Amino acid sequence: MHTQIKDLDFTGQNIYAGIDAHKNSWKVSIYSEEIYHKTFNQPPKPEVLYSYLSKHFPNGTYYSVYEAGFCGFWIHDRLQSLGINNIVVNPADVPATDKEKKQKTDHVDSNKLARQLRNGDLEAIYIHKRDILEDRTLVRMRRTLVKDLTRYKNRIKSNLYFFGIEFPEEFTRNRFYWSKRFMDWLNQLELNRESGTDSLRILVEQVKFLRKDLLEVNRKIRKLSQNECYRERIDLLMSIRGIGLTAAMIILTEIEDIHRFKNQEKLASYVGLTPTSHSSGDKNIHGEMVNRGNKFLKSTIIESAWIAARVDPILQMDFISYCKRMKKKKAIVRIARKLLNRISFVLKNKVLYNDGIN
Repeated sequence: MHTQIKDLDFTGQNIYAGIDAHKNSWKVSIYSEEIYHKTFNQPPKPEVLYSYLSKHFPNGTYYSVYEAGFCGFWIHDRLQSLGINNIVVNPADVPATDKEKKQKTDHVDSNKLARQLRNGDLEAIYIHKRDILEDRTLVRMRRTLVKDLTRYKNRIKSNLYFFGIEFPEEFTRNRFYWSKRFMDWLNQLELNRESGTDSLRILVEQVKFLRKDLLEVNRKIRKLSQNECYRERIDLLMSIRGIGLTAAMIILTEIEDIHRFKNQEKLASYVGLTPTSHSSGDKNIHGEMVNRGNKFLKSTIIESAWIAARVDPILQMDFISYCKRMKKKKAIVRIARKLLNRISFVLKNKVLYNDGIN
């Protein structure tokens, strides 16, 4: 049997592997150009797959695919380094029959991926460079801390309201919320029982820790923005009204290379600023924004659009005009698309933004 395998030669033949990746194991399906080989479990290591392919299909040209998810792109990098032509696909873009949707198993998923890879039905997503991915984790960490900080602040307010404790008048205006004086007032509060006071103290201390961590992350992001690969593009983006340093860093670490988008529609689709549409006969209906796209980038562009609609004269006039015929939330999406066009313009042309350009 071993002699037979050694005598095999798959030179010039393509072998396709569909990988359904999980933390503790992979389900792998193998196809050649003509036949289905088999589906099997293996340890979650690219080297094991390469060893199997080399043993059973020596000298073949190997192709593989897996869906983007929790496992990131280290698998892609390792497979590529081993000589396997790997792609990563968006799970939402993998075609599936009604039967495959209703009888979804690891076996079905890996088999489907391998078969469609062989048929050329899959489109690979863009893989960011490892350095950019690591920079992105720092920038995304800031958003995580902001969300956690907001949650703990809301818990403190809920706790005070539950026990009927009102804020002093000097703290009722928003600009005094969470100031040092406000935090000192919280620390001095005494509830009826020690247990109630302790629970409030724990919440307040957690807010202090999160604020300290957030301050440190902000410092590191500012330092990162001075890196040679970001500094010039940061200046370009900040020439657009409504975009600050943090927003600029989010844009650069999420997009990486603006030239990978063929046109504005591709960029808007990646961000998630395209409407749903349904066409039938003479009817062409456009609805809400699609429920896909880069959520970090999408929320950042929309937040920047709210600022731009206040500080940029042209966008302010456009926003007022849109609000006359639609709700503000829909109008701001139009402003966000205009802002996205400006972002694309300055990055592609490497020029500072001129306020006279709409």
